[in-house]
Amino acid sequence: MTNPFDATDGTFHVLVNDEGQYSLWPDFAAVPEGWSPVLESVSREAALAHIEESWTTLQPASLRRQLSAGPASATETSAPATLLVSDPR
Repeated sequence: MTNPFDATDGTFHVLVNDEGQYSLWPDFAAVPEGWSPVLESVSREAALAHIEESWTTLQPASLRRQLSAGPASATETSAPATLLVSDPR
């Protein structure tokens, strides 16, 4: 049995999630929760071309937002520092 994602003659959807990540998806398979089709029922070649043109960064949207907010937001979201004090007794 061959992998349906590798079928050169298959029909595919291009999906995107809230993080702006793209996926090539066989059109016969149900769209998974959290993903939305942005291009439907096209050739594998057309789907891959769309992904290559549209997905310009591998950074998730949440990371891009955090980085664009600057260094202050990065420290606000990190875990609080812990001070370790040894007992001198």
